[in-house]
Amino acid sequence: MENFICVQCGTQFSETAKPPLRCPICEDERQFVRHAGQDWTTLKRLAADHQNRFEEEAPQLLGIGTEPEFAIGQRALLLQSPSGNLLWDCIALLDDRTIAEVNARGGIRSIAISHPHYYTTMVEWAEHFDAQILLHVADREWVMRKSPRIQFWEGEALPLWDNLTLINCGGHFEGGTVLHWPAGENGKGFLLTGDIIQVVQDRRYVSFMRSYPNLIPLGATAIDHILKAIEPFPFDQIYGAWWKANVLANAKGAVRSSAERYLRWINT
Repeated sequence: MENFICVQCGTQFSETAKPPLRCPICEDERQFVRHAGQDWTTLKRLAADHQNRFEEEAPQLLGIGTEPEFAIGQRALLLQSPSGNLLWDCIALLDDRTIAEVNARGGIRSIAISHPHYYTTMVEWAEHFDAQILLHVADREWVMRKSPRIQFWEGEALPLWDNLTLINCGGHFEGGTVLHWPAGENGKGFLLTGDIIQVVQDRRYVSFMRSYPNLIPLGATAIDHILKAIEPFPFDQIYGAWWKANVLANAKGAVRSSAERYLRWINT
């Protein structure tokens, strides 16, 4: 019996004797099945030819990403806070070196994930670090490996320790979540966004999509909901889903101007 991992999106499934016949996350309109068809791996096989890279993205914010790039290619962020560390988003590869690196920084109290494309091996991480997993209930159907460590939360925001807050923005997924860290940037505030609010190549701007690979836009109502959800929270920087995909100044203004530009073009 194995917990098979989808090669295309990195999602780990419940134990089975044979690989699953399909990956519902890849078959959804927001993702895709590779032209070569569905394929599967395991943690053991992944660790044989991949390793994780560790890089400080900011003080108390450690980036963890896999090389060579695997599945969607995002990197996780370990937010180190006095009352306990939070792993933001997740990656598939968890090996002994990664466990040692994270434990050296105080382990993980909780794992919070922006949306189902980054659920990956979250249960493996939670079990190794004795952590809980915080997911918005609107995305419950996309959990492919059930676990009592998963706590589904409801509503518009979930306050955590040290004034951290999970914010439900919707958009890319109905349960799409971002994390507000008020202590970041010397008290100016960080927003960790995955690709719920996507930092684009021109890092003065962000964007918003229902599907990035299939180029399905969001409508005006969804954009308005995102803006209203984050409005009460001060932040000067955004840390997105990939290495260096960060807005490092006037990030709240960048979200506002980006939304205005986006709405102007979809309404033209």
